[in-house]
Amino acid sequence: MSILRNVILNISAEIKHFLPAQPCVLCGSMSREGLWCAACDDTLPYLDAAYCPSCALPTPTGEICGQCLKHPPLFAHTTAVFGYTFPLDKLIQAMKYGEQLALAYAFAEKLAHRIDKTELPDCIIPMPLHPAKLRERGFNQSQLLAAKTACGLGIELLPNACQRVRDTLPQSALPWKERKKNMRDAFCCDADLTGRHVALVDDVLTTGASLNALAGAVQKRGADRVSAWVVARTLPHSRSG
Repeated sequence: MSILRNVILNISAEIKHFLPAQPCVLCGSMSREGLWCAACDDTLPYLDAAYCPSCALPTPTGEICGQCLKHPPLFAHTTAVFGYTFPLDKLIQAMKYGEQLALAYAFAEKLAHRIDKTELPDCIIPMPLHPAKLRERGFNQSQLLAAKTACGLGIELLPNACQRVRDTLPQSALPWKERKKNMRDAFCCDADLTGRHVALVDDVLTTGASLNALAGAVQKRGADRVSAWVVARTLPHSRSG
């Protein structure tokens, strides 16, 4: 480790020492590490093992999984930070349904840290909500994630490039086999993306139906490459939702 790196780490440690402590959102202990303490961070289900580069499902050596070989998704690469299991799933639910919006910024920092900086996209597009759902919820958590991630990485954000034109049923309420059909023609894209590498940002990737449909919409507008960036990936043993 370089001397400069050591100096930066020491300065960061000193700054944290003077930050006001706050209750950890998971265990309640006082923390200066952020919304959750270092001990709870160690228990979070980070995706550190090898996984398929296309869909982020675990594979023995990081090879493309059999499903992606048979039916390649329209997005070429997926970056996911966590597995969608306890207690991370409860944090995401608190963000989406409990209006704990500060969690979106914490997740975005984790996502930006995980991104490969050698292959950054030209722009970022968040998963859009239908206007009816946006009025009901009052915010789009994917747009919050995308905005913070774009700012952290210095990438252009296109928050209104895509729209959800059909008020689809919630994916979580449908059987897996019905989810692709539910998302058919759900999105449109107004931006000229000719020749651009686009990253699509969402909170959770389960079947990939929503991201695949959105990827199709941006490809119709000329996107040359599409990546998927998500906070969490639903894993095979947690597919009940």
